[in-house]
Amino acid sequence: MHDVLPGQTLLWHYAEGVIKEVLSSYGYSEIRTPIVEKTELFKRSIGEVTDIVEKEMYTFDDRNGDSLTLRPEGTAGCLRACLEHGLLHHQTHRLWYYGPMYRHERPQKGRYRQFVQLGVETYGMAGPDIDAELILLMHRLWQKLGVRDKVRLELNTLGTIEERMGYRDVLVAYFQQHKDRLDEDSLRRLNTNPLRILDSKNPEMREIIAQAPELMAHLGEDSLAHFKAITGILEDLGIAYTINTRLVRGLDYYGKTVFEWVTDALGAQGTVCAGGRYDSLIEQLGGKANFAVGFAMGMERLLALLELRDNIPLMKTVDAYLIRVGDKAQRAGMRLAETLRDELPGLKLEISVDGGSFKSQFKKADKSGADFAIILGDDEVESGLIGIKNLRQDQAQQNLPVAEVINLLRTRIE
Repeated sequence: MHDVLPGQTLLWHYAEGVIKEVLSSYGYSEIRTPIVEKTELFKRSIGEVTDIVEKEMYTFDDRNGDSLTLRPEGTAGCLRACLEHGLLHHQTHRLWYYGPMYRHERPQKGRYRQFVQLGVETYGMAGPDIDAELILLMHRLWQKLGVRDKVRLELNTLGTIEERMGYRDVLVAYFQQHKDRLDEDSLRRLNTNPLRILDSKNPEMREIIAQAPELMAHLGEDSLAHFKAITGILEDLGIAYTINTRLVRGLDYYGKTVFEWVTDALGAQGTVCAGGRYDSLIEQLGGKANFAVGFAMGMERLLALLELRDNIPLMKTVDAYLIRVGDKAQRAGMRLAETLRDELPGLKLEISVDGGSFKSQFKKADKSGADFAIILGDDEVESGLIGIKNLRQDQAQQNLPVAEVINLLRTRIE
């Protein structure tokens, strides 16, 4: 787990602001769910034989003996909330959530045991247009953040559960013939979740996986038509993509569309955003048959991409720094600071509180990153004028009435 220090939070605020702007432009609404859920929710949704449930969840018993888990992902909790509050009954929803998730994984660059995730979920829409909309939303987000050239889109279709079950038998038979070449993880998955073998990152497995039968050859007309409609929309809008027939996603509940936005700029942690359609999960959690598609994006990996950019337009933490020297200026300065905040609600104003000479306070003003120093000494208090100095341009200090200082600052911050 890691800390985000004040110097880093500006980049987080920038990314979060752009994300909210893009989501709002597509008509998505925020939902907030608990960090802790009943353990059974994740066992039912993710699957008991997945790495997440078997190895990675932070699970504990509370004082009542109930088994609780820190959420390892957000889809299950979001869907649980929608079912619990009756949001899926003859309704459609476009939702998003944002916050920490927890997995006990081996820490490495871009992967933490507490990590922040953006999740986007849609419910009640069966057609391919909503699948495509999620991809278009992410494409726009990459453009707004200035990292579109650092990511690429990979697509696949997993078909229906029935189609996958037929393919599963063919795949198991193939890997059984090459059992001596399977690594430990693949041997374990062979009888539980053989499609996950296709997603193996072990380079020694690359050749045997490349020669495995392809799922798309076992799909029906409806599944293929759904996928073709999505690729058609992307082609109409000029969105480049690659079909990756080995892309299966790590969770059991996906079907039909799956996609990932991947990068080569972050080393081994190449997946920045991933998602797909998961219609079957709603029934799995006790709801009536319905439609669902969504994605999740790891913020730490996104921030690592943003750090590769130049000239990110970060918001300033301080617009003006108020210098006070003298006994009368100490009290008058506090009143002035509150007056400025009242008149200029958007003003980011820092006030000197630990004394010192004019020279030392000017140094602090410059170090704060403020554009302006506002100067108040006992002489200024007596005269009723306020000193104001532009710290970023070579201009002489001005001594102005409070009203004119307010007007000057207003033109600069609005």
